[in-house]
Amino acid sequence: MGIRSLATSQSRNLATSQPRNLAVSQSRKIRKFLFIIMATILLIFTVALFFGSVGTPIVRKIAFNIGFVAVPKSDRAHTEATPLMGGVAIYLAATTAMLVIMGITYFFWGNEFGLREFFSVLVGASLMSAIGLWDDRRALPAWAKLSAQFIPTLFIYWTGVKVGLAFFSSPELTYLIDFVITICWILYITNAINYLDNADGIAAMTSATSSAFFLLIAVLNHQQLVSILAAALLGASLGFARHNLPLPKSTIFMGDSGSLFLGYLLAVLGIKIRIPDNTVLITWMVPVIVLGLPIFDTALVFISRRRRGISFFHGGVDHTTHRLARLGMDKLSVAFAVSLISGTLGLVAIFVTQASFAEAYTMLGGLILLTLYLFWQLEFRASYHFRTGQVPVNTETRS
Repeated sequence: MGIRSLATSQSRNLATSQPRNLAVSQSRKIRKFLFIIMATILLIFTVALFFGSVGTPIVRKIAFNIGFVAVPKSDRAHTEATPLMGGVAIYLAATTAMLVIMGITYFFWGNEFGLREFFSVLVGASLMSAIGLWDDRRALPAWAKLSAQFIPTLFIYWTGVKVGLAFFSSPELTYLIDFVITICWILYITNAINYLDNADGIAAMTSATSSAFFLLIAVLNHQQLVSILAAALLGASLGFARHNLPLPKSTIFMGDSGSLFLGYLLAVLGIKIRIPDNTVLITWMVPVIVLGLPIFDTALVFISRRRRGISFFHGGVDHTTHRLARLGMDKLSVAFAVSLISGTLGLVAIFVTQASFAEAYTMLGGLILLTLYLFWQLEFRASYHFRTGQVPVNTETRS
């Protein structure tokens, strides 16, 4: 009986120890993952921030020496020649940080973060930045610039970065809808950030705030690659913003090379972000809300210029930021107001990640009503001078 009791006790201990050991093993894996991802994020943010802060003055001197400057124009807000290679500093800061971190993580932990997909995104972003740099130097026609942007957009789609809504039962229809939405999303967001680069610090602060919320959402949902990209974007944007904000004045512009690079990566982050604990019927709203400000601004300018019979691709001081300035805000206040608006939208997006169907669509309905109200106040009810910054020549131009 003693031997039998001992055997029974041992079997019971073995049965209870197996789940306990499994739980301990899983806990260790989770702690290891959290350590890797948090250490990686902190390191990549610090490296990008450092290179963005230190590299921007160096790029500024090079731009002055080779005459790569933005000359004041009647349809632009700045009033003196300013170096135009800030985008190169942003690109080098972000890509250097990403390459360093990917090298370190691959050496210690192997292909933990998906090197193939990482390099696909990096190649596409590099192509988009090169198009912007070419436009900064040669002032490409609008049609040529937009046509060239299809190359990195189609490339990233071909490598597998695409919207995956899967709302339809037909595979062919799903493929077509995903293709159209992916291409339109990337081109719209890329150019929306480009158009938002219309005043000191605006595009940099918007990109920093939006990437910060993408980073937070990605960490909460254990998305390693999205976390790396967002951390690099955040660090590079903030490092550059120190020189681009009016403190007391901007010393360098990012140009199209920077704004197209930032817009492209933000568009990719919006596609890559995933919230597995909620349905896609809700989570599709998250990137749209996070990037709500550039989406709104581009739509506002398009409608405004369409009403006045002016080309959408023509420069002007009719953006949201310019209208905020005409309310009496100085340049620095406008830049921080933009960050505050983007931050508020980011908080709403985080709420939506955990919302029920009714809560999410109630929030969406409220945002749509707010958007329509702002359109009415800023465009249809406002005076011609407030909308355009110009005095109407005659009564016909007031519409």
